Amino acid sequence: MTSQGRLAAWGIGLAALVALPFVYRDPYHLHILVLILIWSFAYTSWSMMGRFGLVSLGHGGFMGVGAYVTALLWNHLGLTPWIGIPIGMAAAGLLALLVGYPCFRFRITGHYFVLVTLALSGIVLQVITATRDYTGGSLGYTPNRAATNRLLALQFDDKTTWYLIALAVWLAGLAIWHWVDRSMSRQALEAISEDEDAAAAAGVDVTAEKLKITLISALMTALAGAVYCQYQMFVTPDTVSGISVSLQMVFAAIVGGLYVSLGPTVGAVITILLAETLRIGFGTRAVGWDNLVYGVLLVLFIIFLPKGILGSVLERLKPQRKASPSP
Repeated sequence: MTSQGRLAAWGIGLAALVALPFVYRDPYHLHILVLILIWSFAYTSWSMMGRFGLVSLGHGGFMGVGAYVTALLWNHLGLTPWIGIPIGMAAAGLLALLVGYPCFRFRITGHYFVLVTLALSGIVLQVITATRDYTGGSLGYTPNRAATNRLLALQFDDKTTWYLIALAVWLAGLAIWHWVDRSMSRQALEAISEDEDAAAAAGVDVTAEKLKITLISALMTALAGAVYCQYQMFVTPDTVSGISVSLQMVFAAIVGGLYVSLGPTVGAVITILLAETLRIGFGTRAVGWDNLVYGVLLVLFIIFLPKGILGSVLERLKPQRKASPSP
C-alpha cells in the first residue's frame, strides 16, 4: 500500500471512530470501548520502554500515582483535575527519574532492573494501602462529585463525551509512539539494547537516552491512571497500582505485538473482553481468573508467537507483498 493509501485508510478509520458514538449509543458497549481505549494508551506507554529491552514492572506504580494524586488534590484541596493531572504526571515523572537515574548510571540492567521496578510498584501499592485515612486503603477511593461545573471537575455522565476523550488520549499515544519511532532516539535506544558499551563508544549518551524514554513512558502511564480514575469515579489500589497491573501491561503489549504501534491496542481488546467474559459468565467465582489466564497465555505467546498477534500477522504478510508484482 502506498503512503497515500495508508493516509486515506487512517483518515477513513479515524472518521469512523469519531462518528461511532453518534451512530451507536448502547451505554454498555460504549463503556467497554472507553475502557479499551484508556488501557490501550496505558499499554502503549509500557511498550515505549519494553520494545527497547527496558522491561519494567513498576508501571503500576506510575499509574497509581497519577490516579491518586489527581483525586486527592481534588478532594482535599479542591484543585481541578485540569491542574491535578499535570501535577500527578509530574510526580510520576519525578519518581521515574529518582529510580531510573541510579539504575542507568550504575548499569543496573536485565533482571536486576526488573527487580528494582518490581519493588517500586510494590512500594507505591503499600503506601496507598497504608495511608488509608487519606486514600481509603484497600476499600478504594472516590473523587467528590462536582455540584455545578462538571467541565471544571472533568466529570461527565455522558458515555459519548468520555468516548471522545478516551479516543483523543489513545490517538495521542499513537502519535507519541510514531514520533519516537521516527526520532534519532530510536536508533540510539536500539543500539543500547544490543550492546551498551558499543553504543557508548559510538557517542550515545546511554543514561540520558534511557532516562528520556523512561520519563515519557512514566508520564503517559500516569495520565492513563488519572483519566481512568476520572472516568470510573472510583479506584482501588489493586485496579490502578501494584504488580498485577504491571503484569497486565506486560501481557497485553506482548500478546498484541510489542513492536507494532497498534499491538497494545489489540492486547487491550483481548484483556478487556477476557475480563468481561469471565465476569459475566462466572461472576464472583471467576475473581482472579483473568490473571491466571494472562500468565498461561503470556508463556504460550513468548514461546510460539514472540512478535504477538498483530506483529505475527504483519510478518506473514511481508513475503506476500514482496512476491506480488509491482504495477
